[in-house]
Amino acid sequence: MFFDGFTLTTIEVPGGSIRLRHGGSGPPLLLLHGNPQSHFMWHRIAPTLARRYTVICPDLRGYAGSFKPPPSADHAPYAKTAMAADMAAVMEHFGHRSFLIGSHDRGARVAHRLALDYPDRVRKLAVLDIIPTLEHFERTNMSFALGYYHWFWFAQPHPFPEELINAAPEVWWRAHVQRDPGNVEFHPDALADYLQAARDPSAIMGMCEDYRAAATIDLEHDRASRAAGHKVQCPILALWGAKGRIGGWYDALAIWQQYCAAEVIGGAVNSGHYLPEEAPEEVLAWFDRFFG
Repeated sequence: MFFDGFTLTTIEVPGGSIRLRHGGSGPPLLLLHGNPQSHFMWHRIAPTLARRYTVICPDLRGYAGSFKPPPSADHAPYAKTAMAADMAAVMEHFGHRSFLIGSHDRGARVAHRLALDYPDRVRKLAVLDIIPTLEHFERTNMSFALGYYHWFWFAQPHPFPEELINAAPEVWWRAHVQRDPGNVEFHPDALADYLQAARDPSAIMGMCEDYRAAATIDLEHDRASRAAGHKVQCPILALWGAKGRIGGWYDALAIWQQYCAAEVIGGAVNSGHYLPEEAPEEVLAWFDRFFG
């Protein structure tokens, strides 16, 4: 069954409403999704994790069923500091002052900031198929610019990229998820949710604002953290898709070690970009080893 044993609900945080699913029992585990998806991306591993953990899967602000602040000149409502504060509030809502995090893509960028801003709350952090945002931008070359062209397109001023996407949202979405060579077949329920968001102009706006923040205010925050010597204080698990780009472009473990004061472990998973949907058993094995 799809998310068997989980409850779908909406809760309020200081900024607005967050759609999420929660289930299971045991140590609290927050799962944060990537783009262009929603919390539905965890459906193949969340029920298994719920046998041992209290699993909470929210939609990030700007995405799918969660609130979507309007565009702003400084993009501060979509700064990772703000998105991380939402997730800290989500966990507080459920009574969890400290917790584990599993995260993918954009959600992993939120999780990275969450671990920096709330070091006493994050026990362990798993990041899937990313290196830090600052590293991506500072290492930009032809391969990155072509492979991650959407980082630069989505970051163009509102409403230019939104108007182009909204003209053919499903065509855009299917082309976007096929950029990485993989073998993912999205579950019909998950696919329906992803496409519903793609057809929602407010969700497309939220997504673009997320990327505009990444190219502006997030870099300011990340450079300030680096200058101050701030690092993630908890252990990190870094995974990437063997068929994707991260492993071919970067020494991901070495890069993450520069941003972490604790142990960093990880490796490649036999998948493209969408690790939890393409290779759930491998992801579960790594999570079992890492989270204990």
